[in-house]
Order: sequence, then structure tokens, then C-alpha cells
Amino acid sequence: EGRGVMHQSDGTYFTYREENRVFEDVGLWDNAQVTVTGLAEPERVVALLVSDGFLPLLGVRPALGRLFTAEDDTRGTPLTTILSHRYWQQRFAGDPDVIGRTITINGASVDVIGVTPEGFRFMEWDPAFLFPVRLDPSAARVGRFNYQAIARLSPGVTQEEATADLERMIPMTVEKFPRGLTLERLREYELAPLVRPLKADIVGEVDTVLWLLLGAVGIVLLIACANVANLFLVRVEARHREVAVRTALGAGRGGVAREFLLEGLALGILGGAGGLGLAWAGLELLEAIGPESLPRLERIGLTPTVLLFSLGITLLAALAFSLLPALKYTHPNLITSLKEGGRGAGEGRQRHLSRNGLAVAQVSLALVLLIGSGLMIRSFQALRRVQPGFERPEEVLTFQLFIPSAEVADDRAVARTQEEILEHLSRIPGVASAATATSVPMDGRHNNNSTYVADFPVPEGDAPPSRRHKFVSPGYFETMGNPLLAGRSFTWADVHDMTTVAVVTENFAREYWDDPVEAIGKRIREGRAGEWKAIVGVVGNVHDDGVDRRPTSLVYWPLLVADFWGTEIFEWRSTVYVVRAAPGTPEDLLPQVREAVWSVNPNLPLASVRTLETIHQRSTARTSFALVLLTIAAAVALLLGIVGLYGVVAYSVSTRTREIGIRVAIGARRQDVTGMVIRQGLLLAGIGVACGFVAAVALTRLMEALLFGTEPVDRSHRTHAAEHLAQCAEPDTQDLRGRPDPEARLYPRLHRSTELRPRPHPESVPSVLR
Repeated sequence: EGRGVMHQSDGTYFTYREENRVFEDVGLWDNAQVTVTGLAEPERVVALLVSDGFLPLLGVRPALGRLFTAEDDTRGTPLTTILSHRYWQQRFAGDPDVIGRTITINGASVDVIGVTPEGFRFMEWDPAFLFPVRLDPSAARVGRFNYQAIARLSPGVTQEEATADLERMIPMTVEKFPRGLTLERLREYELAPLVRPLKADIVGEVDTVLWLLLGAVGIVLLIACANVANLFLVRVEARHREVAVRTALGAGRGGVAREFLLEGLALGILGGAGGLGLAWAGLELLEAIGPESLPRLERIGLTPTVLLFSLGITLLAALAFSLLPALKYTHPNLITSLKEGGRGAGEGRQRHLSRNGLAVAQVSLALVLLIGSGLMIRSFQALRRVQPGFERPEEVLTFQLFIPSAEVADDRAVARTQEEILEHLSRIPGVASAATATSVPMDGRHNNNSTYVADFPVPEGDAPPSRRHKFVSPGYFETMGNPLLAGRSFTWADVHDMTTVAVVTENFAREYWDDPVEAIGKRIREGRAGEWKAIVGVVGNVHDDGVDRRPTSLVYWPLLVADFWGTEIFEWRSTVYVVRAAPGTPEDLLPQVREAVWSVNPNLPLASVRTLETIHQRSTARTSFALVLLTIAAAVALLLGIVGLYGVVAYSVSTRTREIGIRVAIGARRQDVTGMVIRQGLLLAGIGVACGFVAAVALTRLMEALLFGTEPVDRSHRTHAAEHLAQCAEPDTQDLRGRPDPEARLYPRLHRSTELRPRPHPESVPSVLR
């Protein structure tokens, strides 16, 4: 409870696959990055580690070769890989003889056995390679939660039944793999199975945005229909004598109504065809401004399903705006309509009611969209005012670098190599500073673990809070622009001498000691065992999960630590480098940055090169995306509402020409006549605004999940960003995650302890393939 979602351990996977009663099969996967050499320049690419049943479970068939077998997924057998169709085309020009070819990956030789079908992706991952995960049942345990699992339910099995079956197998797992966590420890951490549809992971929270936009488009469609219906009413009223004559001559009501409906359908189809043309052009804009969190954005297109849906909506809209005049005027009053001058005599409140009602509805609906877009604008402004834990992100270039054991075998030498790379980067003209860390804010690279504070013992039976951990080099806080509030930051002596020190964020310090200065000298450690580390510095809070989330409570360690997570010397081989340059020049320095890295080691490819501003913008992408589209919809709705209101007033004036002439003849001034017309327009607009406010109060509450620093109904006419930021200062405990062991050969895991571990960045990879 409150610890978030954890992944699976090897022990739970083996038990679930062998002992379950509800699944057709269970698969395991993890994402990673690998270094490919020998094909061209060394490159770092995305890979997936999967169990042998993973691809068949998804219904994937190879475009070439074969899939993994149980033998491929067993340690000690030759290393194999499956290429993605995209990578096969890019690097091997679609050569069918690639099957059986050997590629050097992370310094090891790997045989190609297959190619995925074209377009294969899994969730947000577009891997270049797939590797068997190669778990060892004899070394499995409960406690290293490094992998994610998927399963296919057997026919007729419900989600609740699957959850119950997993709960049944938890004690069985602990009994089968006794070297890991005990059943009591699992209960202490309040861990329980969680079964959810794969769709929930694929779609995530983006469904809120999509439903909001669908609602906005629906409102625009309603306004457009009301507008056209008003025009139809005007047009049909102009023909009311014609309809009366035809009726008097024996024309049936159905024939007259059918003519109106056919006219409406013809106009609707023409409008729909024009809309499809605009949609085709708009798709390019959507791909350009759409956030990365929007799933399968590149696959959005005018498919046959979309065309059929568009045709159906067009026909319904055409019926909607042509049905009202068809029903209203197919039973004319023959005497009134056939009288000379009947048109003017028949004009009264009743005849205007339909048109006025449609005009009011247009204004009301347009106002709802305007208020919604206004709330999104204020949310976006509030997000831009948040201090994320760094400054001037547009000046910072980031890239990932992995140092495999094939290049640098000694753990201590890894830190020396990292220091040497940073020295070369700092010498580049235009570079103000450089540093490296296991992750930067908002990049999704998370490691969490239980954290103990010496002055605050954890009561017996309670679980310690989980904190997010980062390992950083000296100069990291200065390069990021995160202020040092108390104490000092790390030095290279701390790294090479493996000094037992730590730095924490302000919210961590205030949670325990109220004042950041009081935290200096206090001791913390990463688990129940191990040496205590002294806090030597406190830095500003960091919105590590995005500016729309609370700042995360963080603990920083030096790059090299002794006796950590059960490892004698703990180091990170996969880190993110940050290089601060003059404004507007980070991308221009990329050639010099690459040269500086390769001057230290030419076999270290740079990966995920981007500015910190790009990462920062991702955290506001959902809001800005919804803002742009909602603003466009609101502008179109406002334009349509103005046109509709103008049409109603203009037609009303045209029908009162004789009345206006009489008023002028008996002495009415021009401004009196103008005021009469303006009052009519203001009355309709005022009624529309009043109705729109009422509707907005109800409907904008549906978009509350998208708002930040403001409320759906903000009576004070000011944002509540300060109140939100005060809440953000509260500590945020995270879920406990496992992480890999560096002693393994293919996908090294970082420890062998039974303690719950933080999960390493999913893109980090094996230094040596086993």
C-alpha cells in the first residue's frame, strides 16, 4: 500500500509459469541498451531481454528465421539474438543471409537466429535486438525485482480469479526459493500480486487527454451542426410559400421532407470530403506536436476504419442539421403562407424561437471550450513557473555512456575513466562545466531502495521508507544549477577513497530535522546492514518525475562506494553525462563532445543525445498538447458561434425591414434602431454566456486530472500554485525495486543479498554476454 508497482523476481516467474492454474503461459521481459561493434562505428541501441515464451504469447511470428527456444533461454548455451525488421533493413539491407551471422555485442559474439515482423514494437520500445533473458532456476530467489511479466489468461478466466491464483502461489514461491525474502518480510512490506490489462500499460494516463479532445471535437461538431441548421431554417423559411403551394397541389409531407434531407445529406457529404482533406493535412501537425507519451502516434492515419467512422458521423451530422427544418416546415399553414405578404405577417416570436435557441446553444458550447482552454493555459503557465531542480536547461547537453568490462575491467578504473572523460569535456571551448550521474531529472531512470536514518529507528514490524537514489560525480549540482543549501558537495577524493558520505535533497532533510543545516553530519544507510554514511550536503528539491508531480525525496551517493548493497566495490558503468555550454550552443558542440569521449576510448558510443530542455519539455508535453488542440477547437467554436449569432441577427433584421422603415418614418433615430439590433444580439449572447458558465462548471470538472496549480472553478481568479508547491514539499516515498547483479556475465546483476533492491536504469546493460 503506497509503495507503487514493483516488478517480478526470477523466483516468482518460475513459480507462476510452472504452478499457475489460470494462464496459458507467462512471459518475462526487461528493456536495456547494448553496444554494437564491428558493423560500422560503435553504436548504442535499445534491446529487449525476453523469456522463450514471450514472443509466442504475444502472437509474434518471425519474418525470417525462428524465435527463441527453451535451449536459447538456458545458461551455458551459445548466445543468440533476434534482429528487429527495422535494424535488419538499416544495417543489413534486408539480406536474408543474415541468419546464422555472428555480431559482436558488448564484446561478445552473438548468433542471429531470426528477424521480427515489420512494425514490431512492444509498448513504447522499438528494440534493435531481442535477447533471451537466460535466468538460472538454481540461483532464483524472491527479492530481486528486476523484470516485468506478462501472461495470457486462459479462456473464461477473470482478472479477479487470476489475482487469487497468484496469491495462492506466493507462499509456494517462498518455499521453493528460500534464499530470498521470507513470507513475513513480504507481509511486512505489504506486497501483493497485481493483475492488470496490458492495455493499461500501453495507454497509461493519455486516455484522459484523448477523451477530453474527443469531447472538444464533439462540441465543435455540435456547434457546426447548429450553425448549418440555422442556415437551413433561414433557407427553408425563404421557400415556405413554395412548400405551401406544393402542398396545396397535393405534394405529400414525406416527399417534401425527403427533398430537405437529400439537400442536407449532399451538403454534409461535401463538407465531410473537405474535412477529410483537412484531416490528412492535420495529421502531419499532430505528429509534429504530439507528445511522446501518446501511444502509437506514428500509426495514426486515414485507415478504412477511420473513413467508415467519418462517413457515419457525416451522415448523422447531415441528418441532425436537416431534420429540424424538415419537421418544422413540412406542415405549413396554407392560409397564412399563401396570403400575399404572409411572410411578414407570420414572423413572430414563435418563428424566431428555433433560430434563437440554436444561436444561444452555439455561444454556450463555444464558451465551454474557451473556459477549458483558459484553464489549460493557466495550468501551462503554472507548470512553467515550477523550479524543477535545475536552471537554464537549454544550455545543457546530455548523453548516455556505457563502459563495458571488455573495455575497462577494474571497478576502480571505471571511475578514473569517467573522471578523465569529464576533464576532456571541460576543456572544450564554450563548455562551462561537465558532470555525470546515473540519471538526470525526468529522464525515467529510477533506482529506489529502503533508507535507514540513524536517529530515527524503524519500529519492529514496520517497513522503512523507500527513497530514490542517484550516484553522481563531483560538479554535478553546479552543472545542473541545483543550489547547495547547506554543507558541501562531493569531491573526487570522496569518489576514489570511497568516503562514506551522502548528499540529500531539502525535502528529505526537512522531513527528519526541519532545518537543512541540522541534517549535516547525520547518518543514513541504504539497508539494514552496511556502513553508515554521513550527510555532508543538502541541495534543492528536484521534480524528478516531472514538474506536475511532487518533488522526489532523493539521496545522492558518490560514483564509487564501498560495501554497498552487499557489493565490496559498487560502481556504475552506465551513466548520463551533462555538459553545460553557452546559450544556444549545446547541439553545436556535439562533434567536439564526441571527439573528447573518443580521445579517452574510441569504443564508447554516445547514446540518447539531447538537451535537458528536451527532457524538461516532455514533462509538460501532455498539458501543452492538450492546450494546443483545445485552443484550436475553442477558436473554431468561437468563430462558428460568432457566425451563427451574426446570421440570426442579420436575418432577423432583414425580416423587419418594413418595421424599421416605419420606425424611421415616424421619427426613430439611427442610433435607436442600431441599439435595438445590438440589444437583440447582446440578449442572445448573454443568455448563451449564462448557460455556458453553468455547463462549464459541470463539464470542466472532468478535466481536473489535467490541471495543475488551478481549479476547475476558481472563484478567486488566481492560481493555487503556491498551495500546490507547499504540498509538493511533503516527502514522497517510492516503491522498492530490484536491480541486476554485476557478477553475472550476460546481464550482470549488482548483488546477491536478500534485501529488496532498487531497479537499475532499464537501459543499462550487461557488460559481457554470457
